[in-house]
Amino acid sequence: MVSISHLCLATLFSRWDEFPHSRVNAAPAPRSSPLLLRRRSPRPHRWRAGQLVAPLQVRLLGTRPVAAAVLTRLFPVRMTSTTAAQAFGGEQEGEAKPSATSREATAVPRSEPKAVASYWGIQPSKIIKEDGTPWRWSCFMPWETYKADTSIDLKKHHVPATLLDKLAYWMVKALRVPTDIFFQRRYGCRAMMLETVAAVPGMVGGLLLHLRSLRHFEQSGGWIRALLEEAENERMHLMTWHSLGGTSGLVIAVQGVFFNAYFLGYLVSPKFAHRVTGYLEEEAIHSYTEFLKDLEAGEIDNVPAPAIAIDYWRLPADATLKEVVTVVRADEAHHRDVNHFASDIHYQGMELKDIPAPLGYH
Repeated sequence: MVSISHLCLATLFSRWDEFPHSRVNAAPAPRSSPLLLRRRSPRPHRWRAGQLVAPLQVRLLGTRPVAAAVLTRLFPVRMTSTTAAQAFGGEQEGEAKPSATSREATAVPRSEPKAVASYWGIQPSKIIKEDGTPWRWSCFMPWETYKADTSIDLKKHHVPATLLDKLAYWMVKALRVPTDIFFQRRYGCRAMMLETVAAVPGMVGGLLLHLRSLRHFEQSGGWIRALLEEAENERMHLMTWHSLGGTSGLVIAVQGVFFNAYFLGYLVSPKFAHRVTGYLEEEAIHSYTEFLKDLEAGEIDNVPAPAIAIDYWRLPADATLKEVVTVVRADEAHHRDVNHFASDIHYQGMELKDIPAPLGYH
């Protein structure tokens, strides 16, 4: 049986005269005008798969039935030109082509969602809301929505007592100074920056706890899921503010710096990392409180709430930006409690896995 290397060598020598360097000693061809060069057929050394098929069939495989099958595997039709398509029984000259009208009639309507043909048989599920209307979001499902508990105490504060607590507290306070100078009272941009940073700690903590669970063959007490839920909730905050418009290239730089710094800090001291997050959430509560003051004073337009916020927090259909800020602030207060609680667990000489995580604490 002819090997692939034999096929390649035979093809190379059979078409050797078509290479430009094979004509070194040949007589120079007459010069053509630019117009003729443009109208001339494609250059000889640009091979087409259809030109390779014929000599291979005749010289190596003859007329045996296996020839077409072997060549089809070596030179798939998708990689051939129109010449090769004709050699393999493709579109012939004079063959009737479908008209533009028939092509438009058989085309898939634009209004229909695109379907993916896959061997694995995975089909997107059709989710229906309680009122019978189809669910329009793929980034979260109806069972992930909730009503925020806005009755939570917003004034709770962890008084720093130890050296690590004081370091975490004053580090967060120091970070607030450039933020206030840069954003001033532009709370929409501030919220974008805040949520970009706030979504990092939960993901880092959940990731490192996940890896620890794999290394030590131990359960996490539900803390992996709790921290990842926090990260997802903060990401939904960011998607909400983004839907109202506005973005900043500064987000990329701040997120990159904060992620790496927090990752290293969590490796060194998880109790310090959770305490920093707790104080960051306290600052977030303060920022959203100032945001609400400007909304109530008319400094910021109280525009209608975006659709993603109405479905995620189960807000009324006529909800406004004020309701959105209120529920986001309540979320930050819950994250404050969870992270200070996690830090207290470490301070008391225990691991997070020793205490059940507050899953579903919204």
